[in-house]
Amino acid sequence: MDAINGAAKTTSHAYLEGSKVKETKALIAELCRHFYHLGWVSGTGGSITIKVHDDAIPKPQQLIVMSPSGVQKERMMEEDMYVLSTDGTVLSEPLSKPWPNKPPKCSDCGPLFLKAYELRNAGAVIHSHGMESCLVTMLNPSSKEFRITHMEMIKGILGHGYYDELVIPIIENTAHERELTESLAIAIEAYPKTTAVLVRNHGIYVWGDSWISAKTQAECYHYLFDAAIKLHQLGLDWSTPSHGPIHHPGGGQSSLRNAELSANGGTLSSNSGSGQPRKCIVLDIEGTTTPISFVADVLFPYARENIEKHLVLTYDTAETQDDIKLLCAQVDEDLKNGVAGAVPIPVDGGKEEITGAVVANVRAMITADRKITALKQLQGHIWRTGFLNHELEGVVFDDVPKALEKWHSLGIKGYIYSSGSRLAQKLLFGNTKYGDLRKYLCGFFDTTIGNKKETSSYVHITETLGVDNPSEILFLTDVYAEATAAKAAGMEVIVSIRAGNGPLPESHGFRTVESFSEV
Repeated sequence: MDAINGAAKTTSHAYLEGSKVKETKALIAELCRHFYHLGWVSGTGGSITIKVHDDAIPKPQQLIVMSPSGVQKERMMEEDMYVLSTDGTVLSEPLSKPWPNKPPKCSDCGPLFLKAYELRNAGAVIHSHGMESCLVTMLNPSSKEFRITHMEMIKGILGHGYYDELVIPIIENTAHERELTESLAIAIEAYPKTTAVLVRNHGIYVWGDSWISAKTQAECYHYLFDAAIKLHQLGLDWSTPSHGPIHHPGGGQSSLRNAELSANGGTLSSNSGSGQPRKCIVLDIEGTTTPISFVADVLFPYARENIEKHLVLTYDTAETQDDIKLLCAQVDEDLKNGVAGAVPIPVDGGKEEITGAVVANVRAMITADRKITALKQLQGHIWRTGFLNHELEGVVFDDVPKALEKWHSLGIKGYIYSSGSRLAQKLLFGNTKYGDLRKYLCGFFDTTIGNKKETSSYVHITETLGVDNPSEILFLTDVYAEATAAKAAGMEVIVSIRAGNGPLPESHGFRTVESFSEV
């Protein structure tokens, strides 16, 4: 009934002529003038759409205001805008203007805008023809993704930080804008974290939950594209943490890299028999880069001992409320499945009641060494306090820093894949006695990409890293089940043998190393 009432309200003449719609129209005209001077919508190209924000109407039912097509964007007025329903039906359109103006026409981007609204519940979408967004897709004509890391402006992109690798899908251009709709939808679904899609030789679509979010991110994306282009002109690699010289496989530097590796007892080539050069190395943490004892005897006890204090001090923050919400969902599932140690969390109870139940569940999960996102996310937040207060220090084996530095200098990209949260991974590698090792790492994966013992997780990592062949990725782990899953996904796999690691099956069939110096 609310949906019907909301639809009836928004399609009424009074609402269409009301202040909320007029303000949104005026805002689009203002933004288009601004974007014109940035070079994003020159030559009548580019477009923008914003939903009419109304607290009384659910976001999926809010009206859509869209700029017209073929119009000088810097000269648009609010009366030039189209108003659409959520299904794309035109509810209000501009009047024709005298020659030399063209007859009014809704934006050719309309079907693509509607997809972003549908698949991302966006509040605004910007389509830019900015030169940077066009040129950056030409740097590597065969690449299906744009990647960049260790740049301050990455922090302006939703869900990303300085140490993250930003990945934006690239789709191929077509003669007509509407023909891009299907490939845009496929890219949006294939990259759940992205807030943008690049169109080769064309431009970019950027969305956010509000016009401010979309505008902020669009500005950050264009800055990062410009930086990548300038770094490329200088012969520097924008996709690696140090932004050092670009390595060209098969070129003079490639031969030098092989010679250097041989001198150090290693090889750039994969040992999987595929003949593919090794481009990425993905590392497990426990038993691979870090002693199991550090996690079991230091990190877990710290979380167990400080969980109650952490919840009491941060209970009312959005972050902790999100942690509790995630844990409640996990506990509900555990109770249905009869998981030992699970106790109900009284969601309608008081702070002390809820805190006590959460503490009991978390301690049971830690004891059982559960590899679940709800636990790992909260542990990461607790450990963050420990690292910030210098109560914790990340521990890695002595051979790890030198290996990371070597691989990085040779242009091989390093990544972490652990059941611990991405935050926890960054804290560990960012606070070691060897200094901050994150400068050698391009990205971090946790269980949000999938269980470490499932082949599909490694398939997703392969797709994310954008290699031509999964055998170009080396995965190092101490766990046989993880090694088997990664191998099934086509990765090269080496098993780490460290003191304190569990035993392997007698005929496991994997190459083993006791030190990263052997890799």
